[in-house]
Amino acid sequence: MIISLSEIMSTRDKVENISAPIEMDTFDYQGNAYKFSKKDVVKLVITNLGNRKVMIEAKANISLILNCSRCLKDLEYPIDIHFVKEIDFNLTGEDRAKDLDETNYIEEYNLNVDTLIYEEILIGFPMKLLCSGECKGICKKCGHNLNDGDCSCDTTEYDPRMERIRDIFNNFKEV
Repeated sequence: MIISLSEIMSTRDKVENISAPIEMDTFDYQGNAYKFSKKDVVKLVITNLGNRKVMIEAKANISLILNCSRCLKDLEYPIDIHFVKEIDFNLTGEDRAKDLDETNYIEEYNLNVDTLIYEEILIGFPMKLLCSGECKGICKKCGHNLNDGDCSCDTTEYDPRMERIRDIFNNFKEV
């Protein structure tokens, strides 16, 4: 959803409360599309601070369906978004770049709510998520979920440095 900030900026000390829906169907990250299990509206409070400055405050509660990093089981991951940012429209794009201000959710005098929410999800996105601390993962050979029980695969792992010695013993076995 795009919200025009020009009307809010026209009146000093104006405060606008807006409930904006999240229009994204999925959260796309690194080639994966994660579905939302909960997607509340974004409650925005936009305040004109005067002198071409605006304060944006956003709150939302969402949940994504993510996979366990070991066993690939679906998990619901809640994210509470609370965002407060002061936007100074007196600054040029070069000034914002020098201050490391990455406000790509502001386009001219428009606020893109989906881009704002996307960036906030990205900040809170977990590097690794486990269904439990005791998760055993999946079998490397057959893909069986080891939390459901053991599989019949041979899981003996040999030290690759001992490969030559094993070859010598296998070649000189008595028949």
